[in-house]
Amino acid sequence: MPLTLQEAQTVIAGAHERAGAIAAQVTVAVVDEGGHLQALGRMDGAPPLSAQIAETKAASVALFRRDGAALRQMQEANPGFFAQLDRIAPMPILAGAGAALIRRGDTVVGALAVSGGTAPGQDDECAEAALAVLAP
Repeated sequence: MPLTLQEAQTVIAGAHERAGAIAAQVTVAVVDEGGHLQALGRMDGAPPLSAQIAETKAASVALFRRDGAALRQMQEANPGFFAQLDRIAPMPILAGAGAALIRRGDTVVGALAVSGGTAPGQDDECAEAALAVLAP
């Protein structure tokens, strides 16, 4: 069963709630399993560019089926490969903090990414809170 719009909005609300608790203004993007934007929520005061960054990070992890940290390791290990991806990929690939796969069991149903945190770990902390709202 694919990720529903209601679930995507719940994910965004979970991340925004945590961001409010840690005094961060973030944008959260949720994409489907193919990397297509399903929902986007930008908090008041979040950096304007954070919307594009969040969407790109979410799509990247969805397309590679790897969380942000694993995708970053892959990028660091294969810089030549990633340098050429812009020739074939319809969008840029961006590995970064605060990006995670959304799974239902062993099946990837989408991904989320958070952008805009200013202190180390804020994007990751908000992403973890977002995933926690979907836990059974």
